[in-house]
Amino acid sequence: MTTAPPTRIDPTELPGRPCSAAAALELVGDRWSLLAVREVMFGNRRFSEIARNTGAPRDRLAARLKVLVEAGVLERRQYQQSPPRSDYHLTAAGRALAPVLQALLDWGDEWAVDSPPISLRHHDHVLRASWVCAECGEPVRRSDVHRQMNVPGWDLAGPVSGPESAPASGPAAG
Repeated sequence: MTTAPPTRIDPTELPGRPCSAAAALELVGDRWSLLAVREVMFGNRRFSEIARNTGAPRDRLAARLKVLVEAGVLERRQYQQSPPRSDYHLTAAGRALAPVLQALLDWGDEWAVDSPPISLRHHDHVLRASWVCAECGEPVRRSDVHRQMNVPGWDLAGPVSGPESAPASGPAAG
């Protein structure tokens, strides 16, 4: 079975600031979607396993899985013909969500729970991911990050009047 290319969204057609994060959340920002991707990453590929481990209502989960397949995040593969049964596998786009889920796990361990209910292991130790620039290999520090708007009519403060506005940039807030 061939995998459809990932869905692309025009961020200027979404409400609010044009942003790739908004476009990504349009595709995978639903709780059940990310939890379904987590389960497939953990090796639970069948609908019943995903439903059990996410706690999602079955009708809602079926709808989310369909959207994830259409978006090119998951691929549905038939593993039995009679009766027909399929399971779910990550595409390249789905595998690229691993650091996103790792960041959510790390954030949840730090800010949402008293004790981590699950740990990801890397060789013989708990995985502690860090943010490193893929271009230069340096650790990313907030003070070194700057934002640049690339959409005409927007600057860091929001929409601007007049189409002649140049892209604006500035230090990262936070």
